[in-house]
Amino acid sequence: MQVALDDYVRAAGVATDLVNTAPEVWHGEDKLSDLESLAAFAELHSLPEPSRPSELRAVQRLRATVRELIDHPDRAHLITGATALTSSIGDVTLLTDTARWGVSARPGATAADSLALVCGVGILGVVQFLGVERFRACGAPTCRGAFIDTTRPGRRRYCMPGLCGNRVNVANHRARKLSQTGFSGAP
Repeated sequence: MQVALDDYVRAAGVATDLVNTAPEVWHGEDKLSDLESLAAFAELHSLPEPSRPSELRAVQRLRATVRELIDHPDRAHLITGATALTSSIGDVTLLTDTARWGVSARPGATAADSLALVCGVGILGVVQFLGVERFRACGAPTCRGAFIDTTRPGRRRYCMPGLCGNRVNVANHRARKLSQTGFSGAP
């Protein structure tokens, strides 16, 4: 597993996707509840396929760790936490044989190890190049998601714009329609 250091945007997106699989985001439904769902997540993000149930538990613990980092965006805390994620996989080497710089996990690294490496690189890259203000909670009133904003202008408001953003837009639209018709909702 290799992660290019200049591809921190993709890596931060993987970290965001990981934390937003949690039950608190999906009103009790865990999107990484079994090895099959973890395998689908790994395939979606080009990670090694998990092979043991222990990897599922390791990824769920990693998810909690990454969420804790996003929820407490202090520069020193983020750097310490993300460095721990990248160093926990053992032999990390700097790749210089390509036109890009990157890190590589040791041979035989698990899906959880590789995911930790990706998340750590994403967090470190965003802290360095975009700043700690890019770590945010979702702006939708009914969502408990979190995300790392890697957009160029840095104005992202929702953890899943297609879901949370649409929900907010539909709610605002319905509220406008109700106010235009003069319906108060009272019997």
